[in-house]
Amino acid sequence: MTLLVDLCFKKDSLSRYEFVEPIRKAVSREHECTVIHRSELSAEILAGADRVILCGTALKDNGYMEELDRFQLLKGLGVPILGICAGMQVLSMLYGGNVYKWTSIGLHNIDILYESFLLGGLRTMEGYHLHNYGAEAPINFRLIAVDGQHTLAFESRDEKIYGILFHPEVRNLWVIENFLAI
Repeated sequence: MTLLVDLCFKKDSLSRYEFVEPIRKAVSREHECTVIHRSELSAEILAGADRVILCGTALKDNGYMEELDRFQLLKGLGVPILGICAGMQVLSMLYGGNVYKWTSIGLHNIDILYESFLLGGLRTMEGYHLHNYGAEAPINFRLIAVDGQHTLAFESRDEKIYGILFHPEVRNLWVIENFLAI
């Protein structure tokens, strides 16, 4: 079962329809999928997951940053994890990286620096951005893609953990499909 974690400010918020539902639709085409709000994250729920996707949230919605302890359960889980936008920020902070103020909205080029299963080979592609914060790749994570000096994707060197700052649910569904194939 693929577990989607809704990082929006409250359970069943209107933001869920923009940031979680498109991912749920993409995943549920070929995989069993369960959606929970971040407030429901528990060891029992995680025990049933084959993979986890931490979904993004609205620009002014930063409550997840104040609840980092809640996400400690993800460390050492042993299943593939994908953090999208706010989810990448959570993974960065969880593994010792830094999050910093950087607002970016709209379609922007993404320079892939390192060939990966998630994003493919070295090239420039286009992706949709909607975020107020950037995130650095933590130690033991490989930088995969950038926009100038900003990290747009990273992967763990030791586990199947990936973070992407852009929103693949808007324009690059194949990224989610690649993650599901891991």
